[in-house]
Amino acid sequence: MKSKPSPESTAVEPSLRFHHSKELRAKTLAVLAAIEGAPDHAKHRPALADLVAELTEAGMDYYYMRALRVAQIGFVGEQSARLGVSGAAKLISSISRKYIMGMNQAQLLIVARHIRELA
Repeated sequence: MKSKPSPESTAVEPSLRFHHSKELRAKTLAVLAAIEGAPDHAKHRPALADLVAELTEAGMDYYYMRALRVAQIGFVGEQSARLGVSGAAKLISSISRKYIMGMNQAQLLIVARHIRELA
């Protein structure tokens, strides 16, 4: 069983991050601030689940679809890849939503902190 990495070790490890829209950045910061600043974090579960879904879609687009568009694989190839990536993003988002909707306040804060560290 692998131990949980310490915050100090993750700060120096290599990472891959993705670019996303300014609008998604603003939404991310707003949702995180609402979770971190509100005593009733439970009411923010749907917003966090929606945010995770949007970030998943943006990340999948950046890491997979962007490279295919730049490589000009053609319309049919791009559409086929888009269908696969879209299905994967929906599956991930569905599972994430299930767990986020059942999280307690401490768990929501941990997820919010993790997203903030990525942002």
